[in-house]
Amino acid sequence: MERLPGDELVRKGIEDLSRGRETEAALLVSIGAPRLRGSGLEIPRAVPNAEHRLYLLLAREHGNEAHSRYNALIRRLVSFERALERQRTVDPQPTP
Repeated sequence: MERLPGDELVRKGIEDLSRGRETEAALLVSIGAPRLRGSGLEIPRAVPNAEHRLYLLLAREHGNEAHSRYNALIRRLVSFERALERQRTVDPQPTP
């Protein structure tokens, strides 16, 4: 998983979720939880309404840049998900 684009963000999100933190990374992983689980990752309980909550968090932290930041994070998540799915088709071993 560590060679995939965005792996540091996903790892942090999983860690934050497991500790009950509602961070940018945790919310992003919550958004991607169904697809990430489908690719074999163990994802702790996802935060409900993660898309909306992530946008609100970004708006507080980044103001007018929230929309751009949100889209960039979603692109990183999708890139990671696609790379993980490609990796699973080549090497179907579980990722820790």
